[in-house]
Amino acid sequence: MEAGEREYTYLSLSGKYMKCIDVIGSIFYRTLWQAGIQEPRKFASDEDRDFLLQAYRSLKPREGIVECWDRLRKAGFKVWCLTAGDTARVAGYLKAGGIDMPEENFVSCDTIGIGKPEPSSYKYLLDKFDQNGLEAWFAAAHMWDAAGAKQNGFKGAWCSAWEKEPCADIFGEMDVTAPTLVAMADGIIAASSKQGP
Repeated sequence: MEAGEREYTYLSLSGKYMKCIDVIGSIFYRTLWQAGIQEPRKFASDEDRDFLLQAYRSLKPREGIVECWDRLRKAGFKVWCLTAGDTARVAGYLKAGGIDMPEENFVSCDTIGIGKPEPSSYKYLLDKFDQNGLEAWFAAAHMWDAAGAKQNGFKGAWCSAWEKEPCADIFGEMDVTAPTLVAMADGIIAASSKQGP
C-alpha cells in the first residue's frame, strides 16, 4: 500500500496523474520483488493481482466512523470527503458501513486530476466552502494528509489509530489529535466551540 501511495503521489507531483488503484496494480510485481520474492511472476499471476485489487475494493470503513460523522453532523458540521481513492471504491466502503454521504460532498482526486498532498487538491475542496468566518476542518488518519490540509488553509485533526506516532517534528502539530475517530470528532467539536463568534 505505502509503495503504491508513494508512486501515485510522485506521479501526480510530476504532472502525470494516474488513478491510485491503477498504480497499485502496475507495481504489484515490483513490490513483491522488493519484499524479497526473487521471481515474482512465478510466485503470483495477473489473476492473483486482480483478486487482491478486487479485495481492496471490499475493505470496510474504520471503526467509529459512523458515530464520528454523526456527532459532527449533530454539532452542525457539514461532512465532506476528499479521497485519493476512486469514487466507486470509497463510496462503496461508506455505503457498506452504513454511512450516508451525499454525492455533492464527495470529491475524488481522480475527478480533479490532482493527487494529495498537492496544495491545489486541498484548495480545490476549501474553495467549495462558503466560510463566512467559519473554520474549515480537515480530519484524517494519515498525518501527512492532515498536515497537508492544515498547511493549505484548514484546521487539522488527526486520528492516531493507524499510524500511532504523530512525527510532529516533520509534520507539525495538529489542532486536534485523538486515538479514535469518535474522540477526534469530540475534539473538533470542543475546539470549535472555544472559538466563539
